[in-house]
Amino acid sequence: MIVSQSSILALQLPTDDFSELSVASEKFAVAGIEERGAIFTRREVVEFILDLVGYTVDKPLHQMRILEPSFGDGDFLLPLVERLLLAYRETGYKNIAVDLVTAVRAVELHRDTFERTSKKLHALLVANGVSPSGAHILCNAWLTRDDFLLTPINETFTHIVGNPPYVRQELIPQNLMDEYRRRYSTVFDRADIYIPFIERSLRLLARAGVVGFICADRWMKNRYGGPLRKFVADSFHLRTFVDMTNTPAFHSEVIAYPAIFVVENQRGGATRIASQPLIESAHLAELARTIAEIELPALTNVKEVSVVAQGSEPWMLHSFDQLGVVRRLESEFPTLEEAGCKVGIGVATGADKAFIGKFDSMDVESDRKLPLVMTRDILDGEIKWRGFGVINPFADEGGLVSLDEHPMLRQYLEARRSEIAGRHVARKAPANWYRTIDRIYPQLVGKPKLLIPDIKGDAHIVYDAGNFYPHHNLYYITSETWDLRALQAVLLSGIARLFVAAYSTKMRGGYLRFQAQYLRRIRVPHWRHVSCDLRQRLIDAGRFADRESCNAAVAELYGLAGSERALLYARENA
Repeated sequence: MIVSQSSILALQLPTDDFSELSVASEKFAVAGIEERGAIFTRREVVEFILDLVGYTVDKPLHQMRILEPSFGDGDFLLPLVERLLLAYRETGYKNIAVDLVTAVRAVELHRDTFERTSKKLHALLVANGVSPSGAHILCNAWLTRDDFLLTPINETFTHIVGNPPYVRQELIPQNLMDEYRRRYSTVFDRADIYIPFIERSLRLLARAGVVGFICADRWMKNRYGGPLRKFVADSFHLRTFVDMTNTPAFHSEVIAYPAIFVVENQRGGATRIASQPLIESAHLAELARTIAEIELPALTNVKEVSVVAQGSEPWMLHSFDQLGVVRRLESEFPTLEEAGCKVGIGVATGADKAFIGKFDSMDVESDRKLPLVMTRDILDGEIKWRGFGVINPFADEGGLVSLDEHPMLRQYLEARRSEIAGRHVARKAPANWYRTIDRIYPQLVGKPKLLIPDIKGDAHIVYDAGNFYPHHNLYYITSETWDLRALQAVLLSGIARLFVAAYSTKMRGGYLRFQAQYLRRIRVPHWRHVSCDLRQRLIDAGRFADRESCNAAVAELYGLAGSERALLYARENA
């Protein structure tokens, strides 16, 4: 994909909006580390990424152009400049302030960080034989204090490296977020700010140019990463992926697992994949050399996968033996919902302290409260209700109930009005100030259902005979066709983890996200195709939560061979 100057200029800031958006950006120019999503990368990892993208001292680096879009304390900037100076030294340092003036571009918004790192860079240049005046010229030419997503950039780059900031949308001023959405097509749903950082970096690549980033791996599988995955699949080549799970890649711990990816601006074939490298300079240097080989050595831990990026589909980058089983089952069996099961999530209120309380103590009309099951009620694998309930402000026929017709409910809600009316959903529609974020359907209480908490190491599947309404951190499955005890056996087996691990990102400690989007990818046969004998074995295994029996029955259900059957018992290392 060749990016023309006109397409880059199209991303520049509209003049009429400059002042307002500049004020919004300045919030981050003085923000603290956590607010601006600053995570600092270890030197060994930086050198590894520079090796992976081919920014090495044996190349004529002074003829190339490298960009660091959020340079922070200089974790990437200073090492890449050191490499540039070493490579340029071979040319005899003819006219450094002229020859290197376009070799580097680096952007940073945070004011104090910009000034501090500018001084470090000036000192580095002088220490390497550049005159103070020449160092001043280069610092001014290379460094820009601005918002990378807004600042005009009129050139393309052979290399772009870094660790883009990780900032949740709710921390970004709304007018600024709106402008990001207008400019960048990959900002979708709850995408974090590193998503448009990646998009703009890719758009700034010269032909055959390379981006090498380390960042959270969530976008590679999550829903909000779909447009960016498609953008990569349509126009670029995912050349390298390195899983950094459980490696000390940063100077501080992070919750989401990081990964290194290298994407190049040309069409390509295979992706080379490595996992959990030792964070030691010699090991990482050798790994980079292996990944760069024309043909992989016979004995190596580096894998080569022919097609990873396919449209907006999640990237399958781990456990290729398990992936083979997942792909076979996907080709032979329908999804849960195609087989007559429904996946949902419990109620989010936006003000749990107001809408949730002890059921017997909630002084409202009897039809305005429902018994609520929460994650803490199912810790032991069965429901041990602690007696909580949730207020139901919705009429059965739709809309909210009239408070004039429910005086007890009115009194209860008015006593908590300040907390309830202060929510975003209430401010958007003041007349409906007492609604919960999610619509409540009281008939769900009486339906048998399976309850599944979000974050777990293995599938935690609990049966509710039809007594409770689920809280928002619980997913649920109902079915008009499958016997839920039998389905409980299927999900308690290794099948649920097999599918969820393929599509979900892992959290710290090896935990997976058992969210609806991943649960819906699980495949099961139609209940009518299950023999009477196997039905009963599944029901019994589910009722007693006997995982050994669950795995045995499920292996027969799916026709799993010996090596495939073993995967039901396998648990990925945390």
